[in-house]
Amino acid sequence: MKISSLLLPIALLILFSACEGDYRPQSIGAVDKVYVIMDSTDWNSDTAMAIRETFGRQIETVPTPENAYVLTFEDFGTNEQLEQIQEYKNVIFAAPLDQGHNVSRFVGGILSDEVEERVRNEDSFAFPLSDRWVRDQWALILTSVSDEALAEKIRNSEESLVSNLMEREFERRTYNIYERGEQVAISDSLWKDYGWKVRMQHDYIQIIDSSNAVMFRRYLPDNNRWMWAWWKDDVQQADFVNPEWINATRDSLMEILVQGERDGSYVTTDYRRPLETREMDREDRLTGFETKGLWRMTNDFMGGPFVHFTYYDPETDRLFMVEYAQFAPSVSKRRFVRQFQAMGRTFESDSTWNRPGNAQQLSEAK
Repeated sequence: MKISSLLLPIALLILFSACEGDYRPQSIGAVDKVYVIMDSTDWNSDTAMAIRETFGRQIETVPTPENAYVLTFEDFGTNEQLEQIQEYKNVIFAAPLDQGHNVSRFVGGILSDEVEERVRNEDSFAFPLSDRWVRDQWALILTSVSDEALAEKIRNSEESLVSNLMEREFERRTYNIYERGEQVAISDSLWKDYGWKVRMQHDYIQIIDSSNAVMFRRYLPDNNRWMWAWWKDDVQQADFVNPEWINATRDSLMEILVQGERDGSYVTTDYRRPLETREMDREDRLTGFETKGLWRMTNDFMGGPFVHFTYYDPETDRLFMVEYAQFAPSVSKRRFVRQFQAMGRTFESDSTWNRPGNAQQLSEAK
């Protein structure tokens, strides 16, 4: 995860972090809810609007746009109210310095002299905190010399600010997904037979198994989800991988792998709606791309969100595609899209894999 230099390391703050054997209370609140602590007179300020535009922006790659995070603005007037706020799972304290109200005084009191000087020089403005007051907590201090300056910095650093919270959300979702049950045997089999794996949720059932493609489905009457993967050996370089190639290849594969109940129907990309492809920032040797958008069923009236991952392993010259999708017309999609994003990030490739020389591979195009 790339964090802007404006997000100052926590070590420069007069704070402490949680350690092993942490017996403090667990944070409270939903993983997709953020409490924004500002003086009530500032709730319509430029800073407040910038926070709404970044952390509260709409997700366009779901059937009905939803907010990235649900924002709740609060103020405090007593120590008891502040103590309650400090129990929240996700919390932002936002105020310019020297404003004279409780939030500004709290923010100023948290900063060391060195950090405050950096803020006044406009060298830093955002300070993420991990597990500061309770366990499993994400907190962020936002401050600058004025309302206008702080709002501008927030807007200019939108990607790094929101990514910081999203990475924490992925960690939480990963824990919650597999705590309820995990099919380790499937992951082990993928690793042994094909040289790659993802962690597999407890009730996915395999429905396709070929020499270089697999598919799993988790079917519930009101929430049908599936995952497919495809891989190709002897790919000497991956310079050709771009959004157009990714989606064209996805479509050719899904015409074979994800067919509908009606004759001639299959899943394809819905190009009428927004598509997003971003290169991932992984900490291993793999190059990764994440694509989000909507699928539709040809010759039918069905559709839903998908999250796709393209990975390239330069040590083994192997290219992988992993995709998660959902058909659930009556439920909110944001939570499941975030789950798919977390699950796809568990992908691993075996660097010692010996490629079979005569494997008959599934054609990537009709």
